[in-house]
Amino acid sequence: MSEQQLTEPTTSGPEGAAADRRTPVRLLVRALLVIAVFAAAGALAGVVWEWWWTPPPGIVAHHQWLQDETGLRGDFSGTGTYVVVALIAGAVVAAVLAAVLDGAELVTLVAVLVGSVLAGWLMHRVGVALGPADPHKLAATTTDGTELPGRLVVSGASVWRVFPGGALAGLVVVWLGLASKRARNPRPSS
Repeated sequence: MSEQQLTEPTTSGPEGAAADRRTPVRLLVRALLVIAVFAAAGALAGVVWEWWWTPPPGIVAHHQWLQDETGLRGDFSGTGTYVVVALIAGAVVAAVLAAVLDGAELVTLVAVLVGSVLAGWLMHRVGVALGPADPHKLAATTTDGTELPGRLVVSGASVWRVFPGGALAGLVVVWLGLASKRARNPRPSS
């Protein structure tokens, strides 16, 4: 390989200076675009999560909300459906963004991490807001024997971990796939 092929061509003059000033703006726009896409995906995933989830049943007795065995098992379905929806949404969104936004991988990685944490939080907030109200609070003013659905909840730190984990997996798959493709078919030099 010649020395020309190893070094990038330099631009001098006003055109090169203008291009250098535009680069940070382009990177900022890229980062904001990635974060905005993740925010929208997180809100949409919250709608899907609430739609897919089945509320656990319970009944009011002595102004307290009580669950039977079926209801207790249903308490775990909120976290389970959150994990499935968040993993898939995070991986798909990150994979699409990584494939479309070629280059500036470090900026993309940081933006995906920030955006996916925001998406996980938004998914939780939207899903909980769309779900049923807290049955424990409603039971205080409800007559005995009234059936109330359980509340949509996520246990542990799933809100902060699952969406980013799926997003990182999506990035790895695309970037490793693109890297192996580039190794097999190098770009022609100009």
